[in-house]
Amino acid sequence: MPQRQPVEVGAAATPAETALALKLVSQTDLLRLKTIARVHARGLPADVGWADLLQEAFARVLDGSRHQPEGLPMVVFLAGVMRSLKTEHWRRLIRESSSWRTIRIGQASDAPIDVEPRDPAPDPERALMALQELAAIDRLFALDAVVLLIIEGLGEGLSADQIRTGAGLSKTEYDSARRRIRRILLREGLTCRQS
Repeated sequence: MPQRQPVEVGAAATPAETALALKLVSQTDLLRLKTIARVHARGLPADVGWADLLQEAFARVLDGSRHQPEGLPMVVFLAGVMRSLKTEHWRRLIRESSSWRTIRIGQASDAPIDVEPRDPAPDPERALMALQELAAIDRLFALDAVVLLIIEGLGEGLSADQIRTGAGLSKTEYDSARRRIRRILLREGLTCRQS
């Protein structure tokens, strides 16, 4: 990997600003990475925002703890770093939340265990993002009643058989509608899980 020349960057610069100054990414790349960071930050604890995830990914690249493989575009590489960071946060969260339940036999006591309850409701920002995404999906499929029935059924947690039965669809009609959903989401730059 070629050596990078040092560039003067202000002391208060964020890792993302430093990466821009070093021309590791362009403004367009940075916008793409912000979107990817928002996606990866969903579901993480409230103390880990998308901006934190993005800055941490840039920091790991800049400090040399993560190395970009040759031939891999920087946006793809940083998206992978953010995915890895998300996994680290989840592992830490699971480890911390399960540690209070584990008591060694020699340490058992009748003392109450202090556990801070977590609010299961989404914060206002996440609730707004979810509403905007649902509105976008409604706009995309507004003219396709079959697709809207399938999406509604999936949202309710119904299986494919339950959706087909409830909507009166054959297996072929259901599969065709699912392919339409996938094609439209891909055309719009979104992804869809195979099921």
